[in-house]
Amino acid sequence: MLRLDSVRIQNGSFELAADIEIDHGSMVAVIGPSGAGKSTLINAIAGFIPLWSGNVLWQDQDLGDRQPGKRPIAMLFQDSNLFPHLSVVQNVGLGVSPELRLTDKDVDRIHGALDRVGLSDFCDETPATLSGGQQSRAALARVLVQAKPLILLDEPFAALGPALKHDMLDLVRAVVDDIGATLLMVSHDPSDARRIADHVVLVAEGRAHPPQPTAEILDNPPEVLQAYLGTG
Repeated sequence: MLRLDSVRIQNGSFELAADIEIDHGSMVAVIGPSGAGKSTLINAIAGFIPLWSGNVLWQDQDLGDRQPGKRPIAMLFQDSNLFPHLSVVQNVGLGVSPELRLTDKDVDRIHGALDRVGLSDFCDETPATLSGGQQSRAALARVLVQAKPLILLDEPFAALGPALKHDMLDLVRAVVDDIGATLLMVSHDPSDARRIADHVVLVAEGRAHPPQPTAEILDNPPEVLQAYLGTG
């Protein structure tokens, strides 16, 4: 279970509070108005933004004293963050070893991940030769090889067209199911939440609200979400 216990985040005049629990194996969409703090929330969970107070706990273990790389978390950003001078295999290999000191077993794992995301024929290519969707798949493969129990996505497919984005969301759901991970995905699009998420965390008015079933909150949105969705 992921638990945010009396968490408070401050950045200048911006404040965000969170007291939520997310069950292990859940797939959760983080939605809300622009500037409400969706990315701030998951960056704080990942350790990139310090907490003003409170605790982030995974399986009852406080993550507060762990650097981002030492947390049981893999994160996929809006920018796929692929290094242009490295091959696809090497970019994925960074998820195993930042120094690319890879054993034969590691290389087999990397190739398995690339096969899982449909890139087994692109191992030696560089990012510049890949389409946007293929770059997203390579970034997802890097998440996959890390085998972390908690996966955070910060609108990684926002730049993709609708059909390709749907393909990537379906692939993410399948990959997360395969490894039994917990997923938190920031999105500005409620259709993304309906496609992939069992629950929704609404971030609005300075607070991350407890998760609610996706259909329930989107079919009967509170006033602040109605305003954001344009349904009020």
